Amino acid sequence: MVHGTHNAEHDERNESIQIYVNGELFSRNDAKISVFDSGYLVGDGVWEALRLHKGKLVFLDQHLSRLWAGAAAIGMTLKWSKPELVSIVRKVLEANNMTDNIHVRIMVTRGIKKTPSQDPRLTVSGPNLVIIPEHKKASKESQEKGITLFTSTIRRGSPDYLDPRLNCHSKLHEVQALVQAIEAGADEALMLDIHGFVATCNATNFFIVRNGEVWTSTGKYCMNGITRGNIIRVCNKNGIPCIEKDFSLFDVYSADEAFVTGTFGGVTPVTKIDGRIIGKEQFGDMSRKLSFLYEELIDSELNKTI
Repeated sequence: MVHGTHNAEHDERNESIQIYVNGELFSRNDAKISVFDSGYLVGDGVWEALRLHKGKLVFLDQHLSRLWAGAAAIGMTLKWSKPELVSIVRKVLEANNMTDNIHVRIMVTRGIKKTPSQDPRLTVSGPNLVIIPEHKKASKESQEKGITLFTSTIRRGSPDYLDPRLNCHSKLHEVQALVQAIEAGADEALMLDIHGFVATCNATNFFIVRNGEVWTSTGKYCMNGITRGNIIRVCNKNGIPCIEKDFSLFDVYSADEAFVTGTFGGVTPVTKIDGRIIGKEQFGDMSRKLSFLYEELIDSELNKTI
């Protein structure tokens, strides 16, 4: 059985979801896009993932800002305004009668190519927009169990060739890291930066707890995680020392606790890294406290999100 931070409870309703492709809704089996799509051909596109809680899209402004920043970074002009895109998303959710525990994947590629090529000038259409909404409730059993990590030899890249903050369709280096971890018997991969310091995981951001302090990377070589930022925000608000710094595996192996963060799973404990047990090999006190405070932050957002 696949185990990891994206484990969700099985929901049969996902077999009949309606998926949005360029203005139309299609059943799961009929949702298709051209083989000349730039995302398929060369990974030329950006994406975003949202959570729908009790009818509200949580941290919506932060997610939209990240999507627009990503499009600007690759020189792609989005043909929708932020309110227009939100309106489309809401219509897709309404068509699927979705109100709670929903994961929404928004994917935008540069468009259809005239011929297989990297050259953006050979794009013969506007951007392609795909929205996949799914009934996805994080598995509490998986969260309580925690995950194991393996340190991959695949490094998080330097910002001058593929900025780790970019949510782009080109995820091959992360897939390579995860393949290494799986082959080593772990659930997911821990990735170092170009200097050998701990950066992030293949799909989530990484934290450790040492002597009552929460440590995470400097942010120079890690994903621009919305949940990562919100955990730092929660720590600052509640007087919990949270330090963004360079640290190595030397610090990780002797940590009191470790956990990862992501939009879908929230806070997930890490029980073992490279075969070494971390802390008490369970959800640690600080990790659980931060998980609780993060859920409180979501509740507060629900009260003010329009």
